[in-house]
Amino acid sequence: MSGTASTAPVALVTGASRGIGDHLVRALLDAGWRVVGLSRSGRVAEGAEGMPCDVTDAGAVERAVAEVVDRHGRIDLLVNNAGLIETEQPLWEADVDEWWQVMVTNVRGPFLLTRAVVPHMIAAGGGRIINLNSGSGTRESDVLTAYHASKSALARLTGGVALAGAEHGVLAFDMAPGVVESDMTRSMELHRGRTEWTDPEDVTALALAIADGELDGFNGRFVRAGTDDLDELRERSRSGLGEGVRMLRLRPWGDGDPVAG
Repeated sequence: MSGTASTAPVALVTGASRGIGDHLVRALLDAGWRVVGLSRSGRVAEGAEGMPCDVTDAGAVERAVAEVVDRHGRIDLLVNNAGLIETEQPLWEADVDEWWQVMVTNVRGPFLLTRAVVPHMIAAGGGRIINLNSGSGTRESDVLTAYHASKSALARLTGGVALAGAEHGVLAFDMAPGVVESDMTRSMELHRGRTEWTDPEDVTALALAIADGELDGFNGRFVRAGTDDLDELRERSRSGLGEGVRMLRLRPWGDGDPVAG
C-alpha cells in the first residue's frame, strides 16, 4: 500500500461535484470524515479529494476504488448519489438512448461501485452504503418511466446487499432526499412553480445519522429526508421494525391472496 491508512473514517461519494453530492461532501468533511468525491469533472469541495470517474465504466470504477483504498487503507462509507432523469414524456415517445442511459447511470453505477467497494468493507470488518433513492421508486409515473423504474431497481440492490452483507457487517440503506432545489429539479416540468423545497440540512443530518450507525435498524430499508423525524427514526431503529416495513413489497388483496407470501 503506497498511502498511509487514515485515522479518520473514509467516505466515497459519487456525483460529488454539485447539488446533493456537494452538500453531502461538505457535511461529511465538517463531521470529521475524510472524503473522496467522484464525478465526471473530478471537481469537489475544498478539503475533499476529487477524482474524475464515469461511474458506469467498470474499469474506471475499479481503478478509482483501488486508488482510494491504496491511499487511505479502507472505505467506511459509500454514498451512491450520481443519477440522471429523462425528458418527461410517455414511454412510447421516449428516446431509446436517453431512456436507457438513465437506467445505466442510476442502476449500473451503484452496482459497479458497490461491487468494487464491498470486498474492501468485508476485509475491514464492515461498512455502510447509502443509496440515494426516491419515493418515485415506490409508485408509477406517466412521464418518467425510466427514473421510476431505476429507483425501484435500486431498492432491490439495497435489499440484496443488506441481506448478503449482514454477516460481514456491511449495511445498506435507501435514503430519499426529498425535493432539494438543484439544476435537475429546477429543469423538471413536475416541479415548475414549486416554492417549497427540502432543506439540504435535513438531507445531510439524515445521512450523517446513517453514517454514524444511529439508524442501523433500517438496514435494507427506506428513509426520507424532510418528512421523517430523525428522533423517531432513531427510536424505531432501536426498538426494531416489522417484516417488510419500509421495503418494497407486493400488497395482497387480503389474507386469502395466494401471492401474499
